[in-house]
Amino acid sequence: MDLIMEQMPIVIQALNVGFIQTLKLFFVTLIGALPLGLLIAFGSMSRFKPLSWLMKTIVWIIRGTPLMIQLLIIFYFPGLALDNNVWGSGETGRFIAASIGFIINYACYFSEIYRGGIQGVPVGQEEAGLVLGMTRRQIFFRIKLLQMIKRIVPPISNEIITLVKDTSLARTIALQEIIWAGQSFLRGSQGIRGAVWPLFFTAFYYLIWNGVVTVLLGRLERKLDYFR
Repeated sequence: MDLIMEQMPIVIQALNVGFIQTLKLFFVTLIGALPLGLLIAFGSMSRFKPLSWLMKTIVWIIRGTPLMIQLLIIFYFPGLALDNNVWGSGETGRFIAASIGFIINYACYFSEIYRGGIQGVPVGQEEAGLVLGMTRRQIFFRIKLLQMIKRIVPPISNEIITLVKDTSLARTIALQEIIWAGQSFLRGSQGIRGAVWPLFFTAFYYLIWNGVVTVLLGRLERKLDYFR
């Protein structure tokens, strides 16, 4: 116990640095994936069949393969194919590659949620809007959009909570997020080797952050109750 107390300041400092990297990846993924998912949803519902088939094929591939494999392909394949690592070997390059992988993956999942929300609005409401002389753009933004948001918040919330934990997969390409920081003391870091407890301690970081996200998303759902 005395040894753990001596190691605690060093471990906490390293885990805090890793957790900041995890938070950065989390927010960058959301900022990129939420709007991109909407664009993919519109593409998959497009009446232009080649675009619709292309978007559906991309979504099928991304949803049908592990995120870990996608990260490995995005980070390593350009170097193998072009004989030049476009991301570079530094932490910044790894973060950019991981961000792109997460954004594409979650955008595809979000797109299916968006599509279900849009198509879940009764067709009669669109027909009523057309009868009243509204354009399809006006119908979407004034009638469908808010109802769609109400429908998609629960499944989107579930995906966001999953994202909190999925950020740990970034260690696959050696991004130094919080799990990587915890494992470093098992391998040997800053004079500490064979320490397993820092890795288990990372669970508290995920638990606390998941709790914060759950509370915030729960408040958002309650604010949208007026659609009931």
